[in-house]
Amino acid sequence: MAALHTLWMALVLLGALGGLQTRAEVQVSVQPHFQQDKFLGRWFTLGLASNSSWFREKKAALYMCKSVVAPAADGGLNLTNTFLRKDQCETRTLLLRPAGPPGSYSYTSPHWGSRHDVWVVDTDYDEYALLCTSGTKGLGQDVHMASLYSRTQSPRAEVKEKFTAFARAQGFTEDAIVFLPRNAKCIEEQE
Repeated sequence: MAALHTLWMALVLLGALGGLQTRAEVQVSVQPHFQQDKFLGRWFTLGLASNSSWFREKKAALYMCKSVVAPAADGGLNLTNTFLRKDQCETRTLLLRPAGPPGSYSYTSPHWGSRHDVWVVDTDYDEYALLCTSGTKGLGQDVHMASLYSRTQSPRAEVKEKFTAFARAQGFTEDAIVFLPRNAKCIEEQE
């Protein structure tokens, strides 16, 4: 009886803390006829929108980063991001594994150990790409993000407007959408 009571208390506690919360299913359409080989190469991460508390706290300190997409041995992608952190350039690589139709990927968060899904929602391959990411962190907090990738550091105004409309359509409010300022240190030094 004591073991049953302890199990019940543990389940109540986990439920209260969000540990039993399942990740919300996100319905996202991927780029029709996505061509992974055209998506490869250098991009700049210029725009972000997120519901993450960390993002809301740190967004004013974030800068544009360079992202390089390369093929991985398993048919997925290696996504290498170079960004400014504590006045130093830092580089991290994520392995994006195929997860559904072309343009759909997943990765395991190195910090939380949880699965995150990534979708290439819209791209013209030469100028911009709009991505959507969904996952969990901590004790079941659902995290959603919209990203704008650009082949140049100065996209056309229409591309920025397209990202803003995309982020709003994903449910992000104006205060959750940010265009990242240029950071020459980690962009040029890493060329």
